[in-house]
Amino acid sequence: MGKTRVIISGGGTGGHIFPAISIANAIRNLRPDSEILFVGAENRMEMQRVPEAGYDIEGLPVAGFVRSSILKNVPVFVKLLRSQMRARRIIRKFSPDVAVGVGGYASGPTLRMAGRMGIPTLIQEQNSFAGVTNKLLAQRADRICVAYEGMEKFFPADKIMMTGNPVRQNLTGNALSRDEAVGAMGLNPEKRVILVIGGSLGARSLNESIMSQLDAIRAAEDVQIYWQTGKLYIDEMKQRLAAESEPVPNLFPTDFVTRMDCAYSAADLVISRAGAGSISELCLLGKPVILVPSPNVAEDHQTKNAMALVDKDAAIHIADADAGKSLIPEAIKLVRDKERLGVLGKNALSLALPDSAEIIAMEVLKLADNHN
Repeated sequence: MGKTRVIISGGGTGGHIFPAISIANAIRNLRPDSEILFVGAENRMEMQRVPEAGYDIEGLPVAGFVRSSILKNVPVFVKLLRSQMRARRIIRKFSPDVAVGVGGYASGPTLRMAGRMGIPTLIQEQNSFAGVTNKLLAQRADRICVAYEGMEKFFPADKIMMTGNPVRQNLTGNALSRDEAVGAMGLNPEKRVILVIGGSLGARSLNESIMSQLDAIRAAEDVQIYWQTGKLYIDEMKQRLAAESEPVPNLFPTDFVTRMDCAYSAADLVISRAGAGSISELCLLGKPVILVPSPNVAEDHQTKNAMALVDKDAAIHIADADAGKSLIPEAIKLVRDKERLGVLGKNALSLALPDSAEIIAMEVLKLADNHN
C-alpha cells in the first residue's frame, strides 16, 4: 500500500480552520507518511493559516451566496462553476484516497467533485443545526461526524458518528495554574477575572455592552475584565476609553489574544459568542460561560448551539438584543458566585468529547484504506 493521500477542504473562519488543522495533525500522528492537501477559498484566512501550520493549500475562486438579491448571485454561480472545474483538476492531479469537508465555501465544490469521481468522503458538521452545504453533501457522504445529539433530523442516521468538535491542540496540553496565567497576562491574582472574546474580528454588540457599562465596571473593584475587542474595533475602543473623564483601571482591552490557553486558565468566567468551536473548547476546559449568540449567522445556529448547553445547566444565555443592558451586570454578579460557577463548569465538562480529532482521523484513514 502506498502513502495515504488526504484532501481536507473548507475554511473561511477560525471555527472551520482550527478543527481542520487538528484533524490533519491527528492523521499525521497516526500515519506520519500521509500526504495531506488542503483546498480553501481564495483570499480567505485559510490561505494564510494553513501554510503557517505546515500544510500545502490550493485555493478555489468560490464565494458565498447573497441572500438578499437573486441578481447579485449571477457572479457567485459563475465562481461556483469555475470552482468545481478547478476542484476536479486538483483531485485528478493529487489523486486522494479520501476527501474531508469541514464546512465553509470551498468544501461544497470539492466534496461534490470527489463524490462524483468515486472518492470516499467524510463531512464534519460542527453545529447543532446543519448548514445547507453539508445537508446537500450528506446524501453522497460515506461518514458524517457530528458534535450534537439529534442530528438524524438533518442527515441519514446510518452515516452519523458522534465525535465532538476537534479543538486547537495547544489548549489541552496547558499546565499553567490560574495564578501563573493571571500573572503572565499582567492581571491581579486577588481579583476575579472575566474574559470577553468576540472572535478574531470582534463583535460590535459585545464591545458596546462593555462601553455602555463603564460605571458598573469601575465600581466592581474586585473584578477585572480582559477584553478582546477584535482587530476591527481596537483603535475605536481605545480612543473612546481615552476620552472618558475617569480611567477604568480594571478593564484591559486587546485586539487579539495570542495565548488562548493562558487566557482560559486565568478566567473565572468567560463571555463568548456561541460558535461551535468556542463551545467545544469551553466544555473541554470546563469553563463557566455566558453565551451571547451572534444574530448574524445562517439559520440562527448559534442560538441553537447555546441552548444545547443551557438546557443542561452548562451555560448562561443572554440574547444579543439584551446584552447592552444586562450582560455586564449579570457577569459581575455571576463571577462573584463561586458555587454557581462551579456547577456551570462541572456541567460543561460533562458535555466535553475529548480526542475528537483522533477519532475523526481514524475514520478518515479507515475510509482511505477501504478505497485502496
